[in-house]
Amino acid sequence: MKSTSLILAALLLTAVGCADPAYVALTEANFQSEVLDSEQVVLVDFYADWCGPCQKVSPAVNELASDMTGKAVVGKLNTDNAPNLIDKYGVDGIPTFIVFKGGQEVARDGGIMTKQELAALIEPHL
Repeated sequence: MKSTSLILAALLLTAVGCADPAYVALTEANFQSEVLDSEQVVLVDFYADWCGPCQKVSPAVNELASDMTGKAVVGKLNTDNAPNLIDKYGVDGIPTFIVFKGGQEVARDGGIMTKQELAALIEPHL
């Protein structure tokens, strides 16, 4: 009975899209290939798990990632695991959102933002 419940829970998560997020999980190891070498515009969410404002904006970032599939890439980078990138891009507060195009920063904003505000940060660069 227990295994049946677990299987049903897994199917439900898959059906509502929770099992496979649309955003790209970024690390220092994959930042070059996923962001700087990307042929698409990339929005990077610099966040931390312990950050209240980051948690508040996370659903908007996740929705935007789904909405932008095929048009732009949305990635999330846990700042606790990426000190070199934090220094390189001068991230001094979180959440910080940086838009990259052709490997270069083209826009930046931060704080709690709506999905529409995040989309407006990306759209001029598509």
